[in-house]
Amino acid sequence: MAKTPAPAPNDAPVEPSRPGSTKGRATPSRAEQEAARKRPLVADTKEAKARARAELAAAREKARAGMAAGDERYLPVKDKGPQRRFARDFVDAGWHLGEGVMPFMVIVIVATLIPVPEFQFWAFIALWVYILFVVGDMIITSIRIKRLAREKFGDGRMEKGLGWYAAMRTVQMRFMRLPKAQVKRGQYPA
Repeated sequence: MAKTPAPAPNDAPVEPSRPGSTKGRATPSRAEQEAARKRPLVADTKEAKARARAELAAAREKARAGMAAGDERYLPVKDKGPQRRFARDFVDAGWHLGEGVMPFMVIVIVATLIPVPEFQFWAFIALWVYILFVVGDMIITSIRIKRLAREKFGDGRMEKGLGWYAAMRTVQMRFMRLPKAQVKRGQYPA
Protein backbone atom coordinates (compact mmCIF):
# COMPACT_ATOMS: atom_id res chain seq x y z
CA MET A 1 0.00 0.00 0.00
CA ALA A 2 1.36 3.26 -1.01
CA LYS A 3 1.72 5.89 1.54
CA THR A 4 0.93 9.43 0.71
CA PRO A 5 3.32 11.89 2.10
CA ALA A 6 2.09 14.06 4.94
CA PRO A 7 1.51 17.63 3.91
CA ALA A 8 4.25 20.02 4.81
CA PRO A 9 3.45 22.71 7.35
CA ASN A 10 3.63 25.39 4.66
CA ASP A 11 1.11 23.57 2.54
CA ALA A 12 -1.56 23.54 5.29
CA PRO A 13 -5.00 24.21 3.92
CA VAL A 14 -6.28 27.71 4.73
CA GLU A 15 -9.59 27.69 6.53
CA PRO A 16 -12.20 29.93 5.05
CA SER A 17 -12.40 33.11 7.11
CA ARG A 18 -15.46 33.54 9.25
CA PRO A 19 -17.45 36.74 9.08
CA GLY A 20 -16.06 39.24 11.55
CA SER A 21 -12.81 37.38 11.89
CA THR A 22 -9.59 39.31 11.54
CA LYS A 23 -7.59 36.48 10.14
CA GLY A 24 -5.36 37.38 7.32
CA ARG A 25 -4.09 40.66 8.72
CA ALA A 26 -1.85 41.83 11.51
CA THR A 27 -3.21 42.14 15.03
CA PRO A 28 -4.21 45.76 15.62
CA SER A 29 -2.20 47.71 18.13
CA ARG A 30 -3.68 48.69 21.45
CA ALA A 31 -3.99 52.32 20.36
CA GLU A 32 -5.94 51.26 17.26
CA GLN A 33 -8.30 49.09 19.33
CA GLU A 34 -8.96 51.90 21.83
CA ALA A 35 -9.57 54.38 19.03
CA ALA A 36 -12.09 52.00 17.44
CA ARG A 37 -13.97 51.66 20.75
CA LYS A 38 -14.17 55.38 21.46
CA ARG A 39 -17.60 56.90 21.14
CA PRO A 40 -18.69 60.34 22.17
CA LEU A 41 -20.25 60.38 25.64
CA VAL A 42 -23.00 62.73 24.53
CA ALA A 43 -24.57 62.82 21.12
CA ASP A 44 -23.51 66.12 19.67
CA THR A 45 -26.22 66.41 17.08
CA LYS A 46 -28.69 69.25 16.82
CA GLU A 47 -31.60 66.84 17.18
CA ALA A 48 -30.20 65.39 20.40
CA LYS A 49 -29.66 68.87 21.85
CA ALA A 50 -33.17 69.96 20.88
CA ARG A 51 -34.65 66.79 22.36
CA ALA A 52 -32.72 67.26 25.60
CA ARG A 53 -33.83 70.91 25.78
CA ALA A 54 -37.47 69.91 25.22
CA GLU A 55 -37.27 67.19 27.91
CA LEU A 56 -35.73 69.67 30.36
CA ALA A 57 -38.42 72.24 29.62
CA ALA A 58 -41.14 69.63 30.17
CA ALA A 59 -39.58 68.57 33.47
CA ARG A 60 -39.32 72.19 34.61
CA GLU A 61 -42.93 72.86 33.68
CA LYS A 62 -44.05 69.78 35.57
CA ALA A 63 -42.04 70.88 38.64
CA ARG A 64 -43.43 74.44 38.42
CA ALA A 65 -47.00 73.18 38.20
CA GLY A 66 -46.40 70.75 41.07
CA MET A 67 -44.90 73.48 43.23
CA ALA A 68 -47.76 75.88 42.47
CA ALA A 69 -50.25 73.14 43.40
CA GLY A 70 -48.46 72.53 46.70
CA ASP A 71 -47.30 68.99 45.84
CA GLU A 72 -44.73 68.03 48.50
CA ARG A 73 -42.47 66.31 45.93
CA TYR A 74 -41.84 69.56 44.06
CA LEU A 75 -41.68 72.02 46.96
CA PRO A 76 -38.36 73.53 47.97
CA VAL A 77 -37.05 72.48 51.39
CA LYS A 78 -38.20 75.74 53.02
CA ASP A 79 -41.85 74.97 52.12
CA LYS A 80 -41.97 71.25 52.98
CA GLY A 81 -43.69 69.67 55.93
CA PRO A 82 -47.04 69.67 57.70
CA GLN A 83 -46.21 72.68 59.88
CA ARG A 84 -45.33 74.84 56.88
CA ARG A 85 -48.54 73.73 55.15
CA PHE A 86 -50.49 74.64 58.30
CA ALA A 87 -48.87 78.10 58.36
CA ARG A 88 -49.56 78.64 54.65
CA ASP A 89 -53.20 77.61 54.99
CA PHE A 90 -53.69 79.84 58.04
CA VAL A 91 -52.22 82.87 56.27
CA ASP A 92 -54.10 82.18 53.03
CA ALA A 93 -57.42 81.85 54.88
CA GLY A 94 -57.33 85.40 56.25
CA TRP A 95 -57.04 88.98 55.10
CA HIS A 96 -53.78 90.74 55.91
CA LEU A 97 -52.68 94.35 55.60
CA GLY A 98 -49.41 93.29 53.96
CA GLU A 99 -51.23 92.28 50.79
CA GLY A 100 -51.93 95.95 50.11
CA VAL A 101 -48.38 97.28 50.51
CA MET A 102 -47.48 97.17 46.81
CA PRO A 103 -50.70 98.79 45.54
CA PHE A 104 -50.42 101.44 48.27
CA MET A 105 -46.83 102.19 47.23
CA VAL A 106 -47.91 102.63 43.61
CA ILE A 107 -50.56 105.11 44.77
CA VAL A 108 -47.94 107.04 46.75
CA ILE A 109 -45.59 107.11 43.74
CA VAL A 110 -48.39 108.51 41.59
CA ALA A 111 -49.15 111.02 44.35
CA THR A 112 -45.54 112.30 44.21
CA LEU A 113 -46.17 113.34 40.62
CA ILE A 114 -48.74 115.87 41.79
CA PRO A 115 -46.84 119.16 42.26
CA VAL A 116 -48.41 119.97 45.65
CA PRO A 117 -45.76 119.55 48.40
CA GLU A 118 -48.34 119.17 51.21
CA PHE A 119 -50.08 116.38 49.33
CA GLN A 120 -46.77 114.57 48.73
CA PHE A 121 -45.81 114.98 52.40
CA TRP A 122 -49.08 113.50 53.68
CA ALA A 123 -48.89 110.67 51.15
CA PHE A 124 -45.50 109.62 52.54
CA ILE A 125 -46.74 109.95 56.13
CA ALA A 126 -49.72 107.73 55.26
CA LEU A 127 -47.38 105.18 53.67
CA TRP A 128 -45.19 104.98 56.78
CA VAL A 129 -48.21 104.68 59.08
CA TYR A 130 -49.56 101.90 56.85
CA ILE A 131 -46.19 100.10 56.97
CA LEU A 132 -46.23 100.30 60.78
CA PHE A 133 -49.66 98.65 60.78
CA VAL A 134 -48.35 95.97 58.39
CA VAL A 135 -45.42 95.23 60.72
CA GLY A 136 -47.85 94.97 63.63
CA ASP A 137 -50.02 92.56 61.62
CA MET A 138 -46.94 90.48 60.79
CA ILE A 139 -45.97 90.26 64.48
CA ILE A 140 -49.49 89.30 65.54
CA THR A 141 -49.71 86.66 62.78
CA SER A 142 -46.34 85.22 63.79
CA ILE A 143 -47.37 84.93 67.42
CA ARG A 144 -50.73 83.34 66.52
CA ILE A 145 -49.13 80.81 64.16
CA LYS A 146 -46.58 79.75 66.78
CA ARG A 147 -49.27 79.37 69.44
CA LEU A 148 -51.63 77.39 67.16
CA ALA A 149 -48.81 75.18 65.82
CA ARG A 150 -47.63 74.49 69.38
CA GLU A 151 -51.16 73.37 70.29
CA LYS A 152 -51.53 71.24 67.17
CA PHE A 153 -48.08 69.66 66.79
CA GLY A 154 -46.72 69.79 70.34
CA ASP A 155 -44.22 72.07 72.01
CA GLY A 156 -41.19 69.87 71.41
CA ARG A 157 -41.87 69.42 67.70
CA MET A 158 -42.04 73.10 66.67
CA GLU A 159 -40.07 73.96 63.55
CA LYS A 160 -37.69 76.84 63.80
CA GLY A 161 -38.68 79.93 61.83
CA LEU A 162 -42.36 79.04 61.43
CA GLY A 163 -43.57 82.45 62.64
CA TRP A 164 -41.22 84.30 60.27
CA TYR A 165 -42.33 82.06 57.39
CA ALA A 166 -45.98 82.93 58.02
CA ALA A 167 -45.24 86.64 58.54
CA MET A 168 -43.37 86.91 55.25
CA ARG A 169 -46.23 85.19 53.43
CA THR A 170 -48.65 87.88 54.69
CA VAL A 171 -46.70 90.55 52.80
CA GLN A 172 -47.12 88.82 49.45
CA MET A 173 -50.21 89.50 47.39
CA ARG A 174 -52.40 86.40 47.39
CA PHE A 175 -52.22 85.76 43.62
CA MET A 176 -48.40 85.99 43.67
CA ARG A 177 -47.79 83.50 46.48
CA LEU A 178 -45.92 80.28 45.77
CA PRO A 179 -47.05 77.64 46.51
CA LYS A 180 -50.47 78.94 45.49
CA ALA A 181 -53.16 79.28 48.12
CA GLN A 182 -54.87 75.92 48.67
CA VAL A 183 -57.73 77.25 50.83
CA LYS A 184 -60.38 79.91 50.32
CA ARG A 185 -60.66 82.95 52.52
CA GLY A 186 -62.27 82.02 55.80
CA GLN A 187 -61.33 78.33 55.62
CA TYR A 188 -58.95 78.28 58.56
CA PRO A 189 -57.15 74.95 59.18
CA ALA A 190 -58.40 72.81 62.05
